[in-house]
Amino acid sequence: MKTNVLAPETLNDWFDEAGRDLPWRRPETTGWGVLVSEIMLQQTPVVRVLPIWSEWLARWPKPSDLAAATAAEVLRAWGKLGYPRRALRLHAAAAAIANKHGDVVPSDVDTLLALPGIGAYTARAVAAFAYGLRAPVVDTNVRRVVARAVHGSAEAGPPSTTRDLADVDALLPQDDAEAARYSAALMELGALICTARTPRCVDCPVLADCAWQRAGRPAYAGPARQAQRFAGTDRQVRGLLLDVLRAAPGPVERARLDLVWRQDAQRDRCLDSLLVDGLMEQTEDGLFALPGEA
Repeated sequence: MKTNVLAPETLNDWFDEAGRDLPWRRPETTGWGVLVSEIMLQQTPVVRVLPIWSEWLARWPKPSDLAAATAAEVLRAWGKLGYPRRALRLHAAAAAIANKHGDVVPSDVDTLLALPGIGAYTARAVAAFAYGLRAPVVDTNVRRVVARAVHGSAEAGPPSTTRDLADVDALLPQDDAEAARYSAALMELGALICTARTPRCVDCPVLADCAWQRAGRPAYAGPARQAQRFAGTDRQVRGLLLDVLRAAPGPVERARLDLVWRQDAQRDRCLDSLLVDGLMEQTEDGLFALPGEA
């Protein structure tokens, strides 16, 4: 694999000029602030995360602050970010950081991986973006940039943790600070320029060396991706059910939950899944509430 296609000096210079001024990228942001941002940004656009992230850091500036909150408070504060299990995982990670790590988010990838709910991407992102360490950070944007610029493919195809990490690791500079900056630049290039549907190739800093451009921008010939939808899915129904509980001052009757969705089987399935996931509890007299409020 050519390692000079995405030259670090080229990408880092571009990032210095074009990178967005996001609050979790500022020098004063702690490892905790970066961890919160990374959990919130999973499958959620930056514009939706920005106000919620600011509210959380103002309310819970340290892991111990969040750990002291109830699960119900955490879920209410999560609001409409979606995938609310992330909120509970972050709550559990905060407790572990407060109890086992002196209220400071660890910098070591293996130690981060040992925290509840912290996966390969998040651990490496925190190590790189909070502590300036050399760690291959691979998300959808990075995979797409590498697929096009290095491999000449319009899309990255099915993910492979081993292959994807090796691809990015081969591109990273050896110096910690330069590598961390490069990781952010790769991600930003995919988010702003090398986008999935309408890439802004004329604005790309590596246009001349991009393997996909050199090959004439061939269409993707690999396995087709399934289009993601939201309307009518269990995810939408679960969100509607949780909305009722977040808005209520206490436990609610089943009849109030039944109003949010007409299809009984799907609604019942979603209700059961929320109970199994610990996002909802049922009282002894059959009412429903957020965790800890039953």
